[in-house]
Amino acid sequence: MIVAANFKMHKTRKETKEYLKELKKIDFNGVKVAVFPPFTALMEDELIGAQNAYPAINGAFTGEIGLEQLNEFNIKRVLIGHSERRHIIGESQEFISKKFDFYKEKGFEIFYCIGEPLEVRKKGIDEVVKYLQNQLVGIDLEYEKLTVAYEPVWAIGTGESASIEKIKETHAEIRKFTTRPVLYGGSVKPDNIKEIINIPNVDGVLIGGASLDVETFKEMIKIAKEIK
Repeated sequence: MIVAANFKMHKTRKETKEYLKELKKIDFNGVKVAVFPPFTALMEDELIGAQNAYPAINGAFTGEIGLEQLNEFNIKRVLIGHSERRHIIGESQEFISKKFDFYKEKGFEIFYCIGEPLEVRKKGIDEVVKYLQNQLVGIDLEYEKLTVAYEPVWAIGTGESASIEKIKETHAEIRKFTTRPVLYGGSVKPDNIKEIINIPNVDGVLIGGASLDVETFKEMIKIAKEIK
């Protein structure tokens, strides 16, 4: 069971240090925990991963960070393909797969995100599957350090989680493509996490807004511990 926190553009370095200190007061007891803070809060800690990284050691890429910066903090975990990178920043599948290949070659643990917008979901599961398949082009779906995170775009930060039936149906389809762990993300909260992680083919959760409060995140880890 995996429980991961994506802070997005929230929290300072000081706040992240305090968060980790508080988080580690509980025993994870077999639940794998990952925390993805913003770049300015990266630090050497076994829980920390980067929300994004450029596929280069270093170079003339203003506003980006690469392998050299991650190595400074001994970070070997990265989030790739988040919908906000795809839809807001405009990253193409070609570029995303290039990132994947670069960090795979460097032996990183990769949390790889996929998910469909509402207009695709409304067309039914067959169209959703086609859309997700396009987001898997160029990705080694059996890479031993891969974790897939399914996050329907219309459920991220909206307070609207996908229905249990939709999650079950979509995760069953994703399972046909990979044997690696598959997480669900999209408005996961303490009051729905238990139901979500009991769904077949759901191996954990990637949590956004609800992870910002450490006590809430700890509560969700405790629920996952009971179920794992």
